Amino acid sequence: MRLNSPRLAPLTDAELDTEAEALVAPMRAQGRDYNVFRTLARHPAAMKAFMGFASYILSHENSLAAREREILILRTGFTCGSGYEWSRHVRIGQHAGLTDAEIDAIKRGPGDPWSDADNSLLRAADSMVAEHFIDESAWQALSRHFSEHQCIDAILTVGQYAMVSTFLNSAGVPLDGDVTLDAEMDRR
Repeated sequence: MRLNSPRLAPLTDAELDTEAEALVAPMRAQGRDYNVFRTLARHPAAMKAFMGFASYILSHENSLAAREREILILRTGFTCGSGYEWSRHVRIGQHAGLTDAEIDAIKRGPGDPWSDADNSLLRAADSMVAEHFIDESAWQALSRHFSEHQCIDAILTVGQYAMVSTFLNSAGVPLDGDVTLDAEMDRR
């Protein structure tokens, strides 16, 4: 977390106009009535556009396996200092097959205990967040383990989560009540 209080507070039920309610209602019905969506609902047109791309990244259409995708998302969220993103995706990462030890190791980045393929994902995420570019060494490693489509999806996944991390940090979106802040993610 970067801020003690939100700059843009999530909309309460009473504040949802018809258009915002139409966007939040499906999330509520799916059990995903999260502060990120209630904050994005302040700008319905932006939320609609965001949800289209975000839905692809988290779908089975993304050519990366869920575990690989979550390695990228968690590393991006950690590197961007997004306590919200990290907190929300720890559970998703566990569901995708990451162990608690692996999730903790994502904070340290490439190296042990990762396979060469997993290390290539971590290196690519680090390079993209730091330089907005995958350096040649990281690209060679990534492309040895992943297809062209998977490399494209890796770029798009990190890019989308760097963007959403920037939104979450800058708007000061508060954590949802069902997750807790990892002490390492408190950057206030």
